[in-house]
Amino acid sequence: PFCTVMSSVVAPEKPTSNTMGPKEVELILVKEQNGVQFTSTTLVTPTPTQTNPSGEEERETWGKKIDFLLSVIGFAVDLANVWRFPYLCYKNGGGAFLVPYLFFMVIAGMPLFYMELALGQYNREGAAGVWKICPIFKGVGFTVILISLYVGFYYNVIISWAMFYLFSSFTGELPWVHCNNTWNSPNCSDWADNGSVSDIYKATPAQEYFERAVLHIQDSNGIDNLGRPRWQLTSCLAVVIVLLYFSLWKGVKTSGKVVWITATMPYVVLTVLLLRGVTLPGAIDGIKAYLSVDFLRLCDAKVWIEAATQICFSLGVGFGVLIAFSSYNKFSNNCYRDAIITSSINSLTSFFSGFVVFSFLGYMSQKHNVALDKVARDGAGLVFVIYPEAIATLPGSSIWAVIFFIMLLTLGIDSAMGGMESVITGLIDEFKFLHKHRELFTLFIVVSTFLISLFCVTNGGMYVFTLLDHFAAGTSILFGVLIEAIGIAWFYGVDRFSDDIEEMIGHRPGRYWRLCWKFVSPCFLLRLAYAITPETEHHLVDNGEVRQFTVRVNSIILYGNLYGSTVL
Repeated sequence: PFCTVMSSVVAPEKPTSNTMGPKEVELILVKEQNGVQFTSTTLVTPTPTQTNPSGEEERETWGKKIDFLLSVIGFAVDLANVWRFPYLCYKNGGGAFLVPYLFFMVIAGMPLFYMELALGQYNREGAAGVWKICPIFKGVGFTVILISLYVGFYYNVIISWAMFYLFSSFTGELPWVHCNNTWNSPNCSDWADNGSVSDIYKATPAQEYFERAVLHIQDSNGIDNLGRPRWQLTSCLAVVIVLLYFSLWKGVKTSGKVVWITATMPYVVLTVLLLRGVTLPGAIDGIKAYLSVDFLRLCDAKVWIEAATQICFSLGVGFGVLIAFSSYNKFSNNCYRDAIITSSINSLTSFFSGFVVFSFLGYMSQKHNVALDKVARDGAGLVFVIYPEAIATLPGSSIWAVIFFIMLLTLGIDSAMGGMESVITGLIDEFKFLHKHRELFTLFIVVSTFLISLFCVTNGGMYVFTLLDHFAAGTSILFGVLIEAIGIAWFYGVDRFSDDIEEMIGHRPGRYWRLCWKFVSPCFLLRLAYAITPETEHHLVDNGEVRQFTVRVNSIILYGNLYGSTVL
């Protein structure tokens, strides 16, 4: 008769967190002899779906702690640190600008930064999933995911501009040096030939190269006449998208390795550029202008507004990126220390980049014998017009141009990676079936972003770019962070949130942090009246008359005052 002899072997349990999860029985046919089958069964712990003590699936974590820190630093330190902060500092009292900047950093920037890191690490989910702590606020999570997606539509275009310039720099003579190119207009004039650089009818070769050779603005007369995508910028954009995909497709295991290059390269290049910049004639005058202290400027409300706005946007709070990154941390990771380190590095980088920028601006000012005000500007005009023009006058200009635009690429890539990771993590955590198809879903997100971004690389693409830049992540981010802070501090509760942090790192946040989360940070976000007021009413803001914050209480009208107090 048929019979089966079975031997049972039980594997010893390992002292890991996964031993309390379900087990699998592995049945192995050993041999068959004379009608007798020998089989072996082994009780094993399933490896594909690791579980934690609560029975939930274990989450992927960063390969190394430094991977997480570099990812956060790489996201927070972006192009704005180079093209925005130094100009704001110069325009708003030099060294005196650091007073409101550091003040808002301490009372709002760091607390909000710390809050998002702790929120993501404790709940181990993306921007939408973390709101299982208070489901009514889940819409805020989807809002920040959508904002990050919108930003990707145009932020990747900036990186493609930098790549276009990088490719154009591999030449004996940089193409933005002279006015004898096919794209130049009769208005093109070298600095040396231009008696008044403020003449609105004149344009430098570098300016026309950016506007006419790169953007081709002259071939479109408005947003209703975009034209077709230009193949040069489209190709650069495609390369950017490919880089993003292969940086993100495997999750933090791949992105954590990429940031070793993208997050550290800008510091190397900034240091090299500073060493070169300080040797240029006029560089010291530029640095002195950058650091000149004018405390009288602190009496101007606009200085405080711009400091508050810069803090809010430069740290990257409200995009869901910090939540996504920290959700891959180990549960016991010291997120408090991480928040202090990374936010401080972000601010120090902004300050350090000012020396690099103004050493070259001082050089340009002296070389062309014009006031520093004539060459100092912020935004794309600094890194795609003024800086390339300064580099073009140096010996070995092509080499310096390559170095500079590699820095811009790395500054942009890791920030773009952070925005994409916010979208991907937020959605796959909310829709669990996407976990098994992360690579395909990542491909879908980056391709969709590429297709929308094509509108920004047409002849009239600058109109679409400007539209997205002004409305994708302005007031919406401030509102999102405000509701996020209110949801955690007032609905979920500061005490409960503090208990969560104590469970992770072993001690509760101090009273200072709890007060900031509950009162100071929300009030800080409402101070930014200037950012949510129509431009036609900005004169009312300057006078402290903010219509949005007028509330009638017991027949007394309270006007939110822009100077930080409340006027009855």
